Amino acid sequence: MSAGAAAKPGPWGSLAHGDLVVVDTAPIIYCFENHPEFAPRFRGMLEAYARGAIQIAISTITVAEVLVGPLKRGEHGLAKRYETELTAFTVVPVGLEIGNTAASLRASAGLRLPDALVAATAFEVRAKALVTNDMRFFRLQGLQILTGG
Repeated sequence: MSAGAAAKPGPWGSLAHGDLVVVDTAPIIYCFENHPEFAPRFRGMLEAYARGAIQIAISTITVAEVLVGPLKRGEHGLAKRYETELTAFTVVPVGLEIGNTAASLRASAGLRLPDALVAATAFEVRAKALVTNDMRFFRLQGLQILTGG
């Protein structure tokens, strides 16, 4: 960077006030479980949301994936707490349009079904970006991918 050049804004600073993002499962799990390496990459997103600077939507697929870990460990109280925290976001149900888009994304980009459904959700709600830690989403055209950091 040359002297006097402005620093590139972080990923959350690149979003305009009120922008809607769809968040993939992993960033939410990292934050909920305070993952030492990855949670810090995504905390700024949740802070921006808490300030009302951005809007967050998630797929019902994300709800199911987030709850699996606590339920598998028999931590039903924790699963209920996670469920409550997730309902603060806009939860987008999987419907016919999202299903059709997900099928197209699986065929064209080779995404696994849960990932295709999350990406299809982002397209359906016209999200400004998809927040993820999964580099496979970079295969998609027409969707900004933010990986934290």
